[in-house]
Amino acid sequence: MDNPTKKILLASPRGYCAGVDRAVVTVEKALELYGPPVYVRKEIVHNKYVVQDLQGRGAIFVDELDEVPEGSTVVFSAHGVAPSVHVEAAERYLKAIDATCPLVTKVHAEVKRFANEGFQILLVGHNDHEEVVGTAGEAPDVITVVQDANEAATVEVADSSKLIWLSQTTLSVDEAMATVDVLKSRFPNLLSPPSDDICYATQNRQLAVKAMAEQCDVVIVVGSVNSSNSVRLVEVALDAGAKNSYRVDDASELQEEWFTATSTVGVTSGASVPEQLVEEVLAWLAARGYGSVEVVKTAEETLIFSLPPELRRDIKAAQQAKA
Repeated sequence: MDNPTKKILLASPRGYCAGVDRAVVTVEKALELYGPPVYVRKEIVHNKYVVQDLQGRGAIFVDELDEVPEGSTVVFSAHGVAPSVHVEAAERYLKAIDATCPLVTKVHAEVKRFANEGFQILLVGHNDHEEVVGTAGEAPDVITVVQDANEAATVEVADSSKLIWLSQTTLSVDEAMATVDVLKSRFPNLLSPPSDDICYATQNRQLAVKAMAEQCDVVIVVGSVNSSNSVRLVEVALDAGAKNSYRVDDASELQEEWFTATSTVGVTSGASVPEQLVEEVLAWLAARGYGSVEVVKTAEETLIFSLPPELRRDIKAAQQAKA
């Protein structure tokens, strides 16, 4: 039975962003069109459930291209790859489909532009994240990764007269700007990117959490541990006033003791999380008296990205062959 003192605040937007949806559908369509196996370099998106589901349909996830048989179909993940990966794919005669999020591709284009113009680039992001590895690979000689404000206080560059900062797309906005503020205090000539690099979906999910966090005894973030934007949502919730916040892959990881003497629970999910996993969390909470759900909506998302051109071309050819 629902307890009138217990309620859920459900963040909106949450879950899949346009880039993640595009990447997942790319693998699904590739499996339909070419048949299994379809190889995927790295996790297509950082979500355990999505990866396991695609594995069940015939996708094979690999760390590097030398694990892919020559001539096979391979999909590059939403996080992007360095140019050297494209070269290796061509050398191995692989049919490569690039599912890089267009917003990540934008940052790659900025790197190439500013490197060609003679700039040193400070890339704000996490050094071991796949997106940062791919972005830095565009111009490794002029890029220095800065992970946080502490590193910003000590980083050195070869030439600070032509210097610009860019960022990983899935950072906490507040955390990124704290790092940039330190950089600006040290490098007066530091330029900012021509447009915001942190993606709209990351920002929207953080704003939704900020809008409800102060009212919440606990905020549950559905998302995998290697999902940067999901991990950041926990930090944002705590910084914005939530008493507690926890990240879970799914409802099976929820713990009863988190909800002792709690009346208001916030629920959200990272940008690579299927809605089904959120619904299972809501059902788990409903079974414990949290039946009242109030949606906290801070933005409307309508952006849709088209599938990679090489896949669209092959789908069109297959349709024409059937006609």
